Amino acid sequence: MSKLSLVRLAAAGTVAAVLAIGTAACGPADDSASSTGSSAPAAGKATAGASSAPASAPAKKKEDKPGAKAAFKGDGTFQVGTDIQPGTYKSSGNDDGMCYWERDKDAKGSTDSIISNDTVAGSSYVTIKKTDKIFTSTDCKDWFVAGADKAGAPKTSMGDGMYKVGTDIVAGTYKAKGGDTCYWERDKDALHDVDSIAANDNVTGAAVVTITSGDAYFKTSGCGTWAKTA
Repeated sequence: MSKLSLVRLAAAGTVAAVLAIGTAACGPADDSASSTGSSAPAAGKATAGASSAPASAPAKKKEDKPGAKAAFKGDGTFQVGTDIQPGTYKSSGNDDGMCYWERDKDAKGSTDSIISNDTVAGSSYVTIKKTDKIFTSTDCKDWFVAGADKAGAPKTSMGDGMYKVGTDIVAGTYKAKGGDTCYWERDKDALHDVDSIAANDNVTGAAVVTITSGDAYFKTSGCGTWAKTA
């Protein structure tokens, strides 16, 4: 694949609880003596020296928040503005590399209908514009609004997939063992058209790339694990 290539085809014939602490109520101890002078406490009153501290009910376990709801399924053809809304979405866990999606300008299903497309290994981001008419997704995990699944600090290593810089990974220089099918690209956005690519390369052997804080995304496949070196 030459630099600044746009698409890879998917298949033949296709372009493409609130914590509640209960407190037992106790009345104050009655220290007054009876009229006979007896020092014995009245019935139901606390004896001198006995603990009058209220017993606390055990704290209820805080319920886990439900997971984010998928915006739409990983299989289907969707009309933009009707079935799904414009925005940036993420699909993760496509480890078999069979996930395919495409943005289309109409529903004719021809090659000329395709605005951009991709075959995904790992995670993927895609921005669907309000001017897009159709979004097709095949053999992908469900799509979520980007950022809905964010957990933890950005990482300094990564495998196949597409990563948001500053959210999924930190900027810096990374190295991977590479290989005959190693490909990477630094992206300005998640539209996946030619103008989205800041730089890319097909690598034979070891690979090194500097991901800048100005990059929006980094995409890689077939390179093994990238580890930050600087």
